[in-house]
Amino acid sequence: MSKLPKKFPEYLIMYKIITKKILELNDKKMKSKRSELEEIQEKLKKYELEKMKITSMFPEKFLKDYLEK
Repeated sequence: MSKLPKKFPEYLIMYKIITKKILELNDKKMKSKRSELEEIQEKLKKYELEKMKITSMFPEKFLKDYLEK
């Protein structure tokens, strides 16, 4: 198993917050007007990118397994 990042708790909290925000934006996207859609898409891209960065710091499937417990 690979080592965990030095700031493990902070990254875990960030991951949870970003995941929650992505879910909220996806819900909002379904209910939004066309004019708001582009802005929501941009935010989603940013959050997904940050989520991928955090995921890459941890061993493979660690966050998924850890958060399911």
